[in-house]
Amino acid sequence: MSDIIKNRYEFVVLFDVENGNPNGDPDAGNMPRVDPETGLGLVTDVCLKRKIRNYVETVKEDSTGYRIYIKDNIPLNRSDAQAYAELELEPGKIKDLKKKDPDLDLKVRDWMCKNFYDIRTFGAVMTTFVKDSLNCGQVRGPVQLGFARSVEPIVPQEVTITRIAITTEADAEKKGTEMGRKYIVPYGLYRCEGFVSANLARKTTGFTDEDLSLLWEAILNMFEHDHSAARGKMAVRELIVFRHDSELGNAPAWKLFESVSVTRKNPDDTSPARSYYDYQITVDTDHLPAGVTCQRLG
Repeated sequence: MSDIIKNRYEFVVLFDVENGNPNGDPDAGNMPRVDPETGLGLVTDVCLKRKIRNYVETVKEDSTGYRIYIKDNIPLNRSDAQAYAELELEPGKIKDLKKKDPDLDLKVRDWMCKNFYDIRTFGAVMTTFVKDSLNCGQVRGPVQLGFARSVEPIVPQEVTITRIAITTEADAEKKGTEMGRKYIVPYGLYRCEGFVSANLARKTTGFTDEDLSLLWEAILNMFEHDHSAARGKMAVRELIVFRHDSELGNAPAWKLFESVSVTRKNPDDTSPARSYYDYQITVDTDHLPAGVTCQRLG
């Protein structure tokens, strides 16, 4: 693999949805998540990380070093057991083995980070190792995302739908169609902010320059292979990356985030936005702190 990253990064992701549900809330009948105080739409960090994981799994197909730890229908214990088998460790006897090898915790952690891209990137809680007295079950990853928040308030709409496929024979004798419903956001532009710690990459997971390039690729394409009836038209419009000249950074993250501005192209237009092109995105690169550069991708 390539070298471990040596620079800190912050980034801003702008993505939009048209006539879809970007992140349903199971506690609200799968209605799009909304901040009740402001009416702004929300998309959780967990949702976005799932899209990134799915993209990496799609393009890498479980190749060496790029397997995914948190994935559908694969119990975590199964992946944990592979580390035991590879390192020739016997579950239940770890305490005795640690007396002979004080570095056993680090060996297990490093094996998991080396083989699973999402652990190397986001970290993980590996319960099997915690229960087995290994001090490596909680790995803090160098890449973290915040919640995405819509630029303007959204108004989720409930759409009634019908289908002609009746579920049971008994129902088919009584009716010819069944009713259903789905929620959509007519249009929403969302903003998410994220962080990449070179310090954690060096000390903990070994996140590399190659991993970072794959991360940017995955973010830019995270909706391209995730289309569904609920998310038919979602797209990442822009990825704005701030690169520090040092491992620990040259400026506070909030200053960099505040340099990114999303406003209406026509300030006098009070009608609901229905397109990405209703907005203009500006980055105040003229006043970036010393030691920070900006790259706009997408």
